Amino acid sequence: MASAIRSSSLSQLKLAAYKTPLSGTNNNLCSFNILSNPFLAKNQRSAASTRLAVSSQKPRSLNTSVAPKASASSRSSEVQTLHVYEINERDRGSPAYLRLSQKSVNSLGDLVPFSNKIYHGNLQKRLGITSGLCILIQHVPEKKGDRYEAIYSFYFGDYGHIAVQGPYLTYEDSYLAVTGGSGVFEGVYGQVKLQQLIFPFKLFYTFYLKGIDKLPEELFGEPVPPSPTVEPSPAAKATETHAVVKNFTN
Repeated sequence: MASAIRSSSLSQLKLAAYKTPLSGTNNNLCSFNILSNPFLAKNQRSAASTRLAVSSQKPRSLNTSVAPKASASSRSSEVQTLHVYEINERDRGSPAYLRLSQKSVNSLGDLVPFSNKIYHGNLQKRLGITSGLCILIQHVPEKKGDRYEAIYSFYFGDYGHIAVQGPYLTYEDSYLAVTGGSGVFEGVYGQVKLQQLIFPFKLFYTFYLKGIDKLPEELFGEPVPPSPTVEPSPAAKATETHAVVKNFTN
């Protein structure tokens, strides 16, 4: 009997001794993971410092200002007047009439690509050519003509070109916008007056140009008054060296 009691007591003591360290180990292990690991503790302190630094900073204001752009008003507003004759000498296959409307009379949508020769306003020099397209917008029988939307360019050899766009009325004077250019005409804007002399063979243009430096003197000069009878000089027509601009467009 005494032997059985001693055996039971011994077993209880072993069981108690087994449970106690295990419970204590769990507590110590939890404490070790959170507090005793120097690497984790350092990281926690660093993260806490970062949060504190961020929270103490003043909010940054967004820069919503936009750098000012150069406006048209910063370009030259001086008007330079340039005179040009456009003459169809019937040697370029121009104009070509593309009757897309498939109607017997001029109608909306018909296209007219063209290219003619251009001369100095005094008719003493060949300048180059025109090149562009007219889109028929309206046939106006009561005025015996048509209204076109025209998009074309004037080519001046080495001097560059001027691009224009706007209405072309075959029965009265028209004003088109100067939309840009190249060479000495780079950055140009303004308008051009178109005078119909003989449709579609002779036209007289007066350009009012702004936004560019002073043009070469070669392009200026007193124009011959526009009339249906005007003709370029024989030298200009024959493109003799002294009667053309350098590398004139042909």
